[in-house]
Amino acid sequence: MTRSNPFSSIPSFRPDRRPSHKLLSCALASCLLLAAPAVLAQSTSATLRGRVLADSEPAAGVQVTATNVGTGLSRTVQSTAAGGYNLVGLPPGTYRVRVTADGQSTTETVTLQVGQTATLNLGVGGVAETGPQQATTDLDAVVVTGTMLAETRTSEIATYVSSKQIEALPQGTRNFLAFADTVPGVQFIQDGNGNTRLRSGSQASSAVNVFIDGVGQKSYTLPGGVAGQDSTRGNPFPQSAIGEYKVITQNYKAEFDQISSAAVVAATRSGTNEFEGNFFWDRTSSDWRKMTPAEEEDGEKVDSKEEQYGASLAGPLIRDRLHFFVAYEAKEYVTPRTVELGHESRYDVADVPEELLAQLGPTNSPFQQDMFFGKLSWSINDYNFLEFTAQLREEDEIIGVGGQNAPERATLNANEVTRYDLRWQFNSENWLNDAHVTFEDTSWAPQGVVTAPGYALRVSDLSSATERLNVADVLNAGGSPNSQNKGQEGWGFQNDLTFFGWEGHTLKMGVKYKDVEVNAIERHFSNPMFYYDIGVSTEQPYRVEFGAGIPGTTEGFTTSSNKQFGIYIQDDWEVNEHLTLNLGLRWDYEETPTYEDYVTPADVAAALRAWPNLQGPNIDYDIEDYISSGNNRDAFDGAWQPRVGFSYDVNADQRFVVFGGAGRAYDRNLFDYLQIEVNRASFARYNANFVEADGACRNAGGCLPWSDTYYDPDVLQQLAQTLATGREWYLNNNDLKVPYSDQLSLGVRNVFGMLGHDWNSEVTLSHVRSKDGIVFRLGNRRDDGSFYEDPGDTSGAPWGFPSPVGTILLVDNMAETRTNSLLFKLDKPFTPDSGWGTTFAYTYTDGEQNIAPEGWPEIFSQRDTGMIGWLPARGVAEHRFVGTGIWDGPWGVTWSAKLTLESMKPRIGENCLAGWDMCRWDSYKPDGTLGFKQFDLAATKTWNTGTDISFYVRADLLNAFNWRNWNSYDDWWGSIDGPNENFGARNLDINLPTRSFKLSFGVNW
Repeated sequence: MTRSNPFSSIPSFRPDRRPSHKLLSCALASCLLLAAPAVLAQSTSATLRGRVLADSEPAAGVQVTATNVGTGLSRTVQSTAAGGYNLVGLPPGTYRVRVTADGQSTTETVTLQVGQTATLNLGVGGVAETGPQQATTDLDAVVVTGTMLAETRTSEIATYVSSKQIEALPQGTRNFLAFADTVPGVQFIQDGNGNTRLRSGSQASSAVNVFIDGVGQKSYTLPGGVAGQDSTRGNPFPQSAIGEYKVITQNYKAEFDQISSAAVVAATRSGTNEFEGNFFWDRTSSDWRKMTPAEEEDGEKVDSKEEQYGASLAGPLIRDRLHFFVAYEAKEYVTPRTVELGHESRYDVADVPEELLAQLGPTNSPFQQDMFFGKLSWSINDYNFLEFTAQLREEDEIIGVGGQNAPERATLNANEVTRYDLRWQFNSENWLNDAHVTFEDTSWAPQGVVTAPGYALRVSDLSSATERLNVADVLNAGGSPNSQNKGQEGWGFQNDLTFFGWEGHTLKMGVKYKDVEVNAIERHFSNPMFYYDIGVSTEQPYRVEFGAGIPGTTEGFTTSSNKQFGIYIQDDWEVNEHLTLNLGLRWDYEETPTYEDYVTPADVAAALRAWPNLQGPNIDYDIEDYISSGNNRDAFDGAWQPRVGFSYDVNADQRFVVFGGAGRAYDRNLFDYLQIEVNRASFARYNANFVEADGACRNAGGCLPWSDTYYDPDVLQQLAQTLATGREWYLNNNDLKVPYSDQLSLGVRNVFGMLGHDWNSEVTLSHVRSKDGIVFRLGNRRDDGSFYEDPGDTSGAPWGFPSPVGTILLVDNMAETRTNSLLFKLDKPFTPDSGWGTTFAYTYTDGEQNIAPEGWPEIFSQRDTGMIGWLPARGVAEHRFVGTGIWDGPWGVTWSAKLTLESMKPRIGENCLAGWDMCRWDSYKPDGTLGFKQFDLAATKTWNTGTDISFYVRADLLNAFNWRNWNSYDDWWGSIDGPNENFGARNLDINLPTRSFKLSFGVNW
């Protein structure tokens, strides 16, 4: 069968970006700089504490001063009656710590990490106190090298990623989060499209939060956890601007909000008293990589390239007082994609139209990103510190090509992030106050590259006279149905007060307020989509899906002026030299007027109340729970979050510590989920089924006669007026809650000597259970109120029984996960004197989830999550190992390596072997032992010129053994008519990279 393509002559276009807010944002930032102070948030600041001894006795009232050797920033406190001292709010860096008593002084140099609470005991009067915190008792070595103090007396399950690791470890993208997978329980995922995201445990990426200089980067509208990280190959932040970071997977303190899995706490680089700069450029291309499996099958390699370049500059404006840092980074990618037919075993390929076959094979997907970051740091005096930062990110990306999507089906995604942060820190003898003001503006705006109807070729089982069964994609062409612009814009304020004048206690309390407008323009299927069944006809569609604005409404434009409020209190109580307790309580609250004030249209409410199907004897829900009057919904106010932890230093020397914790952490409901109720009331999506070329009507709700005039958008708009039952209505539950996780852990931490160096080990048993995640389910019911046709059925959703106003889709809190893990890590930190460092991280995970799909959380084929039961957590390997090593070798060459191994991950699909009315979600693991394996190498050669200028050349060999990491399989078990012979067979898609060589060079000064 052949047909002409009515869409082949449609011109392409490039959508304009949304209007720029740069001038407005700069003006606002200037006003903030003049009018309001902000904060050096304590989540990234370090704390140095300990005791001062004079002649082996506690020294009261002596002065302890810490001075940053790079910037001159200084903090001074006096010891308590018991000799204790507590220096808080210290930016990460190297400090000279000086104690003076009775005319005698002792000075030590230590390095503090981001968010660290370190212990350093000090001695004066000729007695050198061998502080339990030190990896060595050689104080002279401490003075010379700046000992990095180990943090063992903490209940946090946390791992530090140092600047050396960021600088030296091999990687294919300059995404600083790529090193987070060296932490047990954390995955940095780069899928076959190059999109990146972070995930911890069995929860989705949205449960993560990243704090940069104490500012949460949370996405309030879209999935991904971090604003701007939904479906993108872009980086969230310039890597050259990140100094170091910490990953906390559990037992975080009460100051951390909008999170239910892992927290990433990063500190940006600051200028110092020395002028310094850097320029870098790296590149790889199709000539420097191996073919993908799809390219091998096609016999031709697609042209591709990846280039990254940038520069940074830092230094003093006023020595010891005012410093600056600026950075720019860019990425230019052209990534290979492959267009292929789906499920070829189920039809004759000769039936595919020739003009569609011509679009098969290799293609590519371009991407471009620009990122800017600037920072001013002003140490006004020993009591006041002021800092201002600005971040700008812009990117364009072609997505939606490859697999079963032809090149003309592509979408252009414009992604923008703008943030400003002004902060002020004031400290006195016994307390520290941080105030913080921010402004943010983000936009994620995918639009189809062509304006034309879409062509969706399908294959299905036609054995039923009233519906299609086992429908699968063959090929998609024509215009993309994607049309969105979503983001957030607003300002925030928080204030954190820390009091440390109470012996043995560090009290911290804070308040946070944000006024953020979240927005969602969603006009999907503005390009109508026509569906064809290859088993019937490729000339006449059997179905159309299209969108149309509702006159008198916003027609798909949805906004909400959200207000967020949070308070917390935290007490870190050093009970004695062995036991430390971390006691915290947090409460968060968010108003979403779009949800709370929504009124269900009167005609819709009346029709649903009168619909007999919802009154039947077998109905399982009350429609009144989903009809909103505008007064029967409230913001969730139950987000109380107790968080307790302990650490017990067995020998009071910080070398063997037992620790644990329990707590609750609330995330938030994504606006993308909440807004769809309003969106469908203003921009409706319709579908209509047609009498097919063979004369059949495979739709229980009836079919319309086909006419070629339906290709005309104006005719479809007229059709929309007659399609009451072809419309979708999403109804939010009137009592929606907020997703959260309950966490419990117990572990042991040990510092021991081996090979002449100190090593750190940690073993933890962890249990995390998350609840109240959003789920979308079908609200249609049969005439007697039942979901399934017969009581024993497990499939056969009542799509053919729409309400008088159309299809009903319910939004509820039903998604859950539960995860038991064994976390093990072993590391020897890199130190300049040894010249090497290594890390090992192993995770055993037993994870489960009660929803089947990955991505959009729908369970339309089942009545509720109880019909699905517990399935293995999708995308989570039972065993995972990551090992790294760094060595400063001879001749100025630094070598590094990274090995990642994962067992086969469970996959989930629908199993209909028992019958079409007995389908169920099932899981399996593809054949094989290892589902993912990758070994990367890097070598950097540096030439010092004898001046402040040095040059380097770097080579990265990624996936050195060209291991194939398959990511696409045939997950269809088959039906009662017969098992799928290709079940479990892998497709051609793999996780990139293939073996690739990347060359870099740079200049440092």
